[in-house]
Amino acid sequence: MAQDPHHKDSHDEETPFAELSPDLVIEAIERLDFPCDGRVLALNSYENRVYQIGVEERAPVVAKFYRPARWTRAAILEEHEFSLALAGADVPVVAPMVVRGESLHDIARYPYAVFERRGGRWPELGTTDDRILMGRFIGRLHLVGAAGRFQHRRRLSSEEFGWHAREVVLDCPFLPSYVIDKYADLTEQLIARAEDALAPGGLFTPLRIHGDCHRGNVLWTDAGPHFVDLDDCMTGPAIQDLWMLLAGSRDESRRQMADFVEGYEQFRPFDRVELALIEPLRALRLVHYSGWLAARWQDPAFPRAFPWFSEPRYWEDHLSALSEQLDLLDSDPLEL
Repeated sequence: MAQDPHHKDSHDEETPFAELSPDLVIEAIERLDFPCDGRVLALNSYENRVYQIGVEERAPVVAKFYRPARWTRAAILEEHEFSLALAGADVPVVAPMVVRGESLHDIARYPYAVFERRGGRWPELGTTDDRILMGRFIGRLHLVGAAGRFQHRRRLSSEEFGWHAREVVLDCPFLPSYVIDKYADLTEQLIARAEDALAPGGLFTPLRIHGDCHRGNVLWTDAGPHFVDLDDCMTGPAIQDLWMLLAGSRDESRRQMADFVEGYEQFRPFDRVELALIEPLRALRLVHYSGWLAARWQDPAFPRAFPWFSEPRYWEDHLSALSEQLDLLDSDPLEL
């Protein structure tokens, strides 16, 4: 997930990375005593800018330049501390390098961090063994996550991921006039239902989680899964890091979740009550995703990557998805 779309970036938020030239990227790396060999390759990233950078007489490194004013410095450092704690517990994540005693550095107005390059492939999760292994991975991550608390990272909530996103979309200039009322009504119902499900003292005990654990954010090697980025780590329910890995029909999702939980519970208990949160969380994600795109639309990278977002057909399909999701909120929770 992306940062709260209601959040305002700096004065030139429309082109937040305009000053981040290749020369500045190289300078940032060489400041940390990595002599660049001139190779700079932009990697797939929208919120931040990420580059693979060639270094003389060693493997390339990866540098992440954070979107200005998106996070506080304290929030970024909590991300790093969590990553380093996971790595210290032998959980397979790529933690930022600590250079001269620091994991976070600055150049111009860009906070940045450097990582070892780590490859991998899309996780198919097509076998029981792979799904059990993935569940073990998440269980290990949550075991570390439950051992501490975030003070500066956001919390998964209907306000953060629902109401703010809805407000941004309703202000969006290319939201077709003929869908506005229907969009407003559907999202109000969806968010209110999610708000009830996520009420404090309700269905879950919050802990530090990855927060955006879908298959596109997992890399798989012969050794199993790993994360290369915890940019969206937050406080939330354990199920948030499991439900986005599901794919297919309800029966297929049930079998997949049973495998994930089998692996997960090799490291920590999983409260099955949280299965009732899957559809409310899915509802929030639907609303938040459109709000994120609307909030970032002035960044030139977004119209290039998501040209369909400004087309009426997208909003018509989005209304259908929201309506279907409202029906799903009335269905029985997934059972193992």
